Amino acid sequence: MSNYEYSVNTQGEGLYNITENVLSAVRESGVAEGLCIVYCAHTSAGITINESADPDMGRDLLAGFARAFPDGREFRHMEGNASAYLKAGCIGASQTLIVEGGRPLLGVWQGVFFCEFNGPHTRKYTVKVMADPT
Repeated sequence: MSNYEYSVNTQGEGLYNITENVLSAVRESGVAEGLCIVYCAHTSAGITINESADPDMGRDLLAGFARAFPDGREFRHMEGNASAYLKAGCIGASQTLIVEGGRPLLGVWQGVFFCEFNGPHTRKYTVKVMADPT
């Protein structure tokens, strides 16, 4: 079982492709078959698996979230960023990937993204790789 911690410097709300770090963690762990969990311990950020080939996907996702979770006067959170927490709650703090043949199982167009809904910040996320019990 191996843990890898990474940082990402966000420039504000956006999706940051972290796929290469996830691939690197699995490769470095030496795990051939098992699970890989990508987790962020932030309440206004999340982790998602989505299309990585078209940069418009990220813009579209953020536009959809802005429409679904607009900032509003009805929110009582004192920092004025309640919509960031709603978006993060919808995305979730982690994703689990199956590891097969020493690689995370991702579709041809899939990538792993750190989703910043606040910022700018220096954020951290953890990749945990676990081998199947033998």
